[in-house]
Amino acid sequence: MSMTRIGDEVLETFYKVFGDICATHTSPVVALHGGPGMAHNNLLPITDLTHLYGVPVILYDQVGCGASTRLREKPIEFFTNDLFVDELQNLLAYFGIAECFDLIGHSWGAALAAEFIIRRQPNGIRRLVLQNGLASAQLRNNAIARLRSHLPDDVQDNLRYSEAGGNTNSKEYKEASMFYYRRHACRVHPFPKEVAYALQLVKEDPTVLNAMRNGPAQLESGWDITSHIHLMKHVPTLLINGEYDFMADEVCAPFFWGIDKVKWVKFAKSSHVPHWEERERYVEVVGKYLTSAIHA
Repeated sequence: MSMTRIGDEVLETFYKVFGDICATHTSPVVALHGGPGMAHNNLLPITDLTHLYGVPVILYDQVGCGASTRLREKPIEFFTNDLFVDELQNLLAYFGIAECFDLIGHSWGAALAAEFIIRRQPNGIRRLVLQNGLASAQLRNNAIARLRSHLPDDVQDNLRYSEAGGNTNSKEYKEASMFYYRRHACRVHPFPKEVAYALQLVKEDPTVLNAMRNGPAQLESGWDITSHIHLMKHVPTLLINGEYDFMADEVCAPFFWGIDKVKWVKFAKSSHVPHWEERERYVEVVGKYLTSAIHA
């Protein structure tokens, strides 16, 4: 376990390491899971990079999630972007890789990676992969509203009426939500067990998700990093989203326009989890990117 100290309290971070971070000429990559509130399991296909491309991979459960310290009793104000930025910085120091590392951030993890770079300006970051991420909560919300408007009328009605009436635990709402998820969140049916497990974690303990949405981080609607992207423009970046992704082109485009050395790959058969939906191609794209030479 890695440790993060918040005041007098020590929080534990669960991690898994794939490959040898000390015996390779390839920078280790740290993968940041989404949610907020999920766990590392959803990102397990990324570990294919280790045996196919020799890239050491570190997966971890963010505090409050998975096998890390749970924080159910904490007030909403406890959960800030800095909490997770500090945890990541401590993890890099724990492994002694702060001077040379890569990051992959998926969904909320992409937002966290961007926050980390902007707030901490790490000297050791070599490459960044922003996968199915957002630059603005409002841009994401607009994209979701547009995608929902193309759902069958009965599905739209179930979603709208259930949300308006606070009946989001109803069978009808769950069925309508699953219809949407199968189109725009994961197009592998049934969901891989690791994806189902990550979703179940959030359902069982929504503490982190609710706090990050409605607390100081304002991920529900107020979070917006577009005016700060210039502070990460120097980091070589691979930008990824899917053809059916609710993190649609307009949601991640500010990164493309704001970063100097950026490559954008869109997965034609994927929605929000191309590492599951097009696993072989995903690993090839990311593996070649992480192991290619960096040109000045």
